[in-house]
Amino acid sequence: MRVKLVLISMLWSGVLLASAGATQAGIISRACIIANRSAASKELCQCIDRVAQSSLNKSERKKASKFFSDPHRAQVVRQSDRRSDEIFWKRYKAFGERADKTCNG
Repeated sequence: MRVKLVLISMLWSGVLLASAGATQAGIISRACIIANRSAASKELCQCIDRVAQSSLNKSERKKASKFFSDPHRAQVVRQSDRRSDEIFWKRYKAFGERADKTCNG
């Protein structure tokens, strides 16, 4: 339930999170931790990043990580008429749903 609350609040804010390994955090994990959301722990950020690593390519993870510092950017991408943004948003949304199921614990 905690993961779902974080993801929903981040998504509605135009933000999502993630992370990689213990020694080298992924770009989304770093963004997650730096964003300092109350429900986002290091473990949660790392779990979500592992999902991001297998769900999004490198450029998509980079694009998604920018939502932390500029939440309005997510809304712009979501509402964009560009085909590339539509494709990205579908993958991003699927990633969020997968992260919720995987990391909710």
